[in-house]
Amino acid sequence: MTPDTDSQELSENRRKEIFFALVEAQDQRMDVAGSRRLIVERFGVSENQVRQIEREGMDNQWPPLE
Repeated sequence: MTPDTDSQELSENRRKEIFFALVEAQDQRMDVAGSRRLIVERFGVSENQVRQIEREGMDNQWPPLE
């Protein structure tokens, strides 16, 4: 599995769920690094996947950003 395809293994709905949880954590005043660690533990994904999902969500203005 290459780093570019890691997050593609997850459904779009799952990636959106992860992105939403990441944004929520940051909205609760958690720093970026801490929020990523939380999501890694909570969803059982790699930090690389979290970063890819974060980029995808921001690029596509996924909720709660829309």
